[in-house]
Amino acid sequence: MSYVVTGGGRGIGRAIVERLLADGHPVVVIERDAVELPAGAVAVIGDAGADEVTERAAARAAELAPLRGWVNNAAVFRDASLHEVGTRELLDLVTVNLGAVVSGARAAVRAFLAAGTGGSIVNLSSHQARLPVPGCAPYATAKAAIEGLTRALAVDYGPHGIRVNVVAPGSVDTARYREFADARVEAEMARLHPLGRVAAAAEIADAVAYLLSDRASFISGVTLPVDGGRSVRGHDPEPPRTAG
Repeated sequence: MSYVVTGGGRGIGRAIVERLLADGHPVVVIERDAVELPAGAVAVIGDAGADEVTERAAARAAELAPLRGWVNNAAVFRDASLHEVGTRELLDLVTVNLGAVVSGARAAVRAFLAAGTGGSIVNLSSHQARLPVPGCAPYATAKAAIEGLTRALAVDYGPHGIRVNVVAPGSVDTARYREFADARVEAEMARLHPLGRVAAAAEIADAVAYLLSDRASFISGVTLPVDGGRSVRGHDPEPPRTAG
């Protein structure tokens, strides 16, 4: 079985590619620019939001082995405040993230329907779909829309044996995270995540690999938080109560 991973050259996407390759699957990676990929991965260079690019990736994967899974991981991070940018600029920032998932899901569904085999799509969301941080309105909006789209596609294409799910990470230890993770940030992240730390990228990859696999054959339309409990932690100004 072959897989396509968008944005698979860095961070979480790269960890997903490495996990799928380690499981013995051919993997096609869509990246906007040429980057060094894990050994064995096949690159398709282009915009993950362009139908021509995603369809080319689907065809390339099918040449390697029957296409059974697609991971929409590619994302763009840019802060923007509603009162500081125009409507079109803000909507464009939403679209750049949502559009890549729409195009990837479209290519995957078309390939699965043509083959008559069914398959699995995993979309990457974020804890910010439910708990936005200041300044990230376009990103949080796109991620919330991705979760809604996932549920709709699970309903539309479930009868064809196509499962669609979401993995929603909290903060993850990637190169981008390391750019700003000083001691103060690390202490705050430990407080925000009940497990006391951020995730390793490989832990997100494990969840994605599970949802792609036949072990998750009756799971569809779900959003799986992989955030160390961040999305369920309440904030209370009172000091913690001790048992006794």
